[in-house]
Amino acid sequence: MVDPPDGLAGSARWFCVRTGEVLVVPRAGAGGALVPEAEDAVTLGLATEEPLFLGMLDGVACWAVDVPADGEPPPGARFEALRALYPQVDERDWVLAGRAVQLVEWRRTHRFCGRCGTDTAPVAGERARRCPACGLLAFPRLSPAIIVLVEREGEILLANGRGFGVPMYSTLAGFVEPGETLEEAVAREVREEVGVRVEGIRYFGSQPWPFPNSLMIGFTARWAGGEIDIDEREIADAAWFRPTDLPMIPPPMSIARRLIDSFVARVSQYGDL
Repeated sequence: MVDPPDGLAGSARWFCVRTGEVLVVPRAGAGGALVPEAEDAVTLGLATEEPLFLGMLDGVACWAVDVPADGEPPPGARFEALRALYPQVDERDWVLAGRAVQLVEWRRTHRFCGRCGTDTAPVAGERARRCPACGLLAFPRLSPAIIVLVEREGEILLANGRGFGVPMYSTLAGFVEPGETLEEAVAREVREEVGVRVEGIRYFGSQPWPFPNSLMIGFTARWAGGEIDIDEREIADAAWFRPTDLPMIPPPMSIARRLIDSFVARVSQYGDL
């Protein structure tokens, strides 16, 4: 749903975004945080631009608004980065917060036509902006990326990326190239990053990943041959791990963790299939 329902009135939830951070207020008595509710963003004491409709959640309208970089939170509230926000809010709120950050950034970076420089305008009924001069349409940017759990006789292949900053190991991932199928991307990324071949590529699930605008498409695959030979430009280390000796792995918010947890649960229940 791009446009709000007719006759919409009453309190709404406001996902106020300031340079990638989202405004929250403390959750009374229970710890954690809540996205503020108010009649409008002005009530919150923030200078904002025209709101973007995100959808309805439990019958309450949800809006995203862009707050200037120097905007201060109202008393008792604070701005939180998306990653830090995950353990503090309901998961549905976190998904909407990610959507809000992406849409606010999209509008901020597409104010002007990329072809002729004219001011763009929103398109009614669509999540798009159009140039009134040359007609160029701009849609929110989505960058499809595959992420894959490679299995071999009760072990999984995990890697420590050079950009992680901590000794964490995760599943392999990479962006899909133009003209490439998702399955081809899986096979190529695994071969390029760790030097092994895979087969039996199967879809697992997907997750929007607003860092900054990825759509993670998860797969499982079986090892088909080859020894680990890492691409040292991207990978610091890679190894095979059994469910009983896993290293530090990604947090529960990520599809990488869901892939790993699914493997561990299956092996615990059925053994190596």
